[in-house]
Amino acid sequence: MPRELATLACTECKRRNYTTTRNKRTQTNRLEMKKFCPNERKRTLHRESK
Repeated sequence: MPRELATLACTECKRRNYTTTRNKRTQTNRLEMKKFCPNERKRTLHRESK
């Protein structure tokens, strides 16, 4: 199955807040999304982490 779990970490506080799935075949680079960080209490950029 090409889908895998991806953990998103906040770029400001470095905490892992979200998990999502991604297609490995179509998205070869790391995911980047603007999501709400509960620790910062604002919308920040979240990147895929290992």
